[in-house]
Amino acid sequence: MTDPCLTLKEIVFAYGDRPVVNNVSQVIEGGLFYGLLGPNGCGKTTLLDLMSGFRRPDAGTVSFRDRPLRTMKGRALAQCLSLVSQDFYIDFPFTVREVVMMGRYPHIGRFAAPSETDCRRVEEVMAITDVARFGDHPVTELSGGERQRTVFARALAQGTAVLLLDEATSNLDIKHTIRLLDIVRRKVKDDGLTVVSVFHDINLAAVYCDRIILMKDGVVAAAGPTEKMMDAGLLEQVFEVESEIRFEPAYRASQAVFKMNRAG
Repeated sequence: MTDPCLTLKEIVFAYGDRPVVNNVSQVIEGGLFYGLLGPNGCGKTTLLDLMSGFRRPDAGTVSFRDRPLRTMKGRALAQCLSLVSQDFYIDFPFTVREVVMMGRYPHIGRFAAPSETDCRRVEEVMAITDVARFGDHPVTELSGGERQRTVFARALAQGTAVLLLDEATSNLDIKHTIRLLDIVRRKVKDDGLTVVSVFHDINLAAVYCDRIILMKDGVVAAAGPTEKMMDAGLLEQVFEVESEIRFEPAYRASQAVFKMNRAG
């Protein structure tokens, strides 16, 4: 077990009188890729927001390397954690390059101009995320997938120890989905990046993730190494759908084949 990077202790959160996260405790180890999965409305996005410091728990503590997030100021927090949320709409016509440069703000002094290092970092992440070719275009003129890649590039430019992704491939085609997840996997392996990503596709998570956290009804139903989580009985308990687990040699990972009643 590596050192804890994020620690959630007895987290509780509700929207008004509707509980969403109920007494969740979870350790996120450093340098691993976690997939967060569960049925719609089970609390995945809210839990990710709590991990990022975007929301504060009603009870319990979220800590980054033993430091409670509630004690960290905005700039200090942004130097440690970056979040790509579901809601990535930008209605001002910033250029793509300007949006990606926003990821560098925690590292730029007040009233200071971006340094050569900042500019170089921005160009690097724009290239690997395939947004450099429209770097001077306003984000308001981009497709949903192009905007999503731009926001992902901004998070990479931030250069944090922890990257939190909320369905970061939801608007991407197959090519760019694979490209984005390959980038994340490589950053985990080569740079020791810690990643927690919400997935809806358990099979995609099984290929890329080191660990899987399964949520249901606001609690963690199960968590552990990916291969152990790829269990037909466990997946039926969480998703209420029967499945068969098969090992796919091409992916070197188990895959779930879900039972479907195809009409006609």
